[in-house]
Amino acid sequence: MMFSLYNLMVQFAGFLLKIMALFNPKMKLFVDGRKVVFPVLEQKIKPSDKTIWFHAASLGEYEQGLPVIEKVKEQFPTHKIVVTFFSPSGYEVRKNNTVADVTVYLPLDTKKNAQQFLQLVHPDLVFFIKYEYWPNYLFELKKSNTKTYLVSGILRPNQLFFKWYGAFYRDALDAFTYFFVQNETSKKLLQQLGKNNVAVSGDTRFDRVATILEKNNSLDFISDFKDNKLTIVVGSSWPKDEDLIVNFINSNTLNVKFIIAPHNIKEDQIQQLKNSITKKTVLFSEKEGKQLANFDVFIIDTIGILTKIYSYADIAYVGGGFGNPGVHNVLEPATFGVPILIGPNYSHFAEAIALVNMEACLAVSNQKELNEALENLIRNDDIRNEKGHMCNTFVQMNKGATTIILKHILND
Repeated sequence: MMFSLYNLMVQFAGFLLKIMALFNPKMKLFVDGRKVVFPVLEQKIKPSDKTIWFHAASLGEYEQGLPVIEKVKEQFPTHKIVVTFFSPSGYEVRKNNTVADVTVYLPLDTKKNAQQFLQLVHPDLVFFIKYEYWPNYLFELKKSNTKTYLVSGILRPNQLFFKWYGAFYRDALDAFTYFFVQNETSKKLLQQLGKNNVAVSGDTRFDRVATILEKNNSLDFISDFKDNKLTIVVGSSWPKDEDLIVNFINSNTLNVKFIIAPHNIKEDQIQQLKNSITKKTVLFSEKEGKQLANFDVFIIDTIGILTKIYSYADIAYVGGGFGNPGVHNVLEPATFGVPILIGPNYSHFAEAIALVNMEACLAVSNQKELNEALENLIRNDDIRNEKGHMCNTFVQMNKGATTIILKHILND
């Protein structure tokens, strides 16, 4: 009964999305991108090809799963790697990635779509990263006895699996050959459902960010702007974050530089942000021909370079902590050994909780707390260096999930 209702809801959602696509650019990407999935799969995957399928909800999950994708690709060089995204914010940014042979949107979770998708992809192995349990896909995978794994899974008591009306959702979990989860809580919740094919492997994001240190993170224009001065990098900021940061920028008299990489880079919002700053400010899009060392604030109105920018930070403020679902990725600045500030909403993010408990990351709730925290870090080299060292150590001590997962899969 509940599964029939779920299928009706998916069909209705598909109809609504088509209506919304007429008025919303993001929804248009969501709908139009799915129209070409099956033709692309028919073109790029032959019936004789061997494939491995990875599914990521969005960009964060893709980055989280990337260490596993890369290692699986090494171990199975004759297989084609298929990556699917649910969200445009993941697909549109990583549709041209080099690790996958085919990257497409995941068609909506109807029985017909699931059957057609799996017939075209016919994977030998399937990996769902962190979450997104699509029942029709999972039921079809179970029917075909395809080896299916959850990577860096997180389970919480308020999920549908643990509701009286979630029986069909619990049944869908039978498709998983093995669950690799991030913590003991998730393992215990699965065991309550009778699932003992589970191991606490940790979070593959630690492996992902640890490898960043091995890459070339230099950006000449950032180096020119920094000009060997103490630099605060504000990453993935939202308007509430920016209000507090801008107030600090405008009022402080310290010899400090600021780089702001907003979460949203719409032109009108970028201009509004720039106009609110009283100190000399330059945009990434207008940097050519400028003496960047002469500016105090650098606004990054582009995407894809924030990780490298963190390597130039002496202090990082990671945005999102004043909204829902909460703070963005704190592990990227942490891996560079940078002390971190965040907003108060971080309770859903285990790594942020751990770093706050260690006092390597400072959570601020208002202007006064932000000002005091920043001034303390700016004026005290020893405190700043100590907290940064704690951040890097935290990343290094928690890596290794990918090795655990690969070892199990290769012996399975």
